[in-house]
Amino acid sequence: MSDCLFCKIAAGEIPLKLVAESPTCLAFRDISPQAPTHILVIPRAHIASLDGVTDPAIVADMAAMAQRIARDEGIAEGGYRVVMNTGADGGQSVHHLHLHLLGGRAMGWPPG
Repeated sequence: MSDCLFCKIAAGEIPLKLVAESPTCLAFRDISPQAPTHILVIPRAHIASLDGVTDPAIVADMAAMAQRIARDEGIAEGGYRVVMNTGADGGQSVHHLHLHLLGGRAMGWPPG
């Protein structure tokens, strides 16, 4: 989608330093971090939200990338949170499927 921020990032139109990438996904640091480690993992293809996923393999790829990054960032042993917001009531502000990898501090519950 031409007006989608994350599509522009995936297409390389918005330069940033990638944390990780694969043929299906890429990851980068959130510009407004909510934890010492806050990384977004997105699919390269535009999918509006988790509700629009037709191939569950993409979600598996995203989760596997988050797991690798957590290990690389040194937060796996202490623990981390993975969040996918879906739709306006779920807190989704960019309508391109993405997950938040948060870590580096203890997380409270309930989250919001």
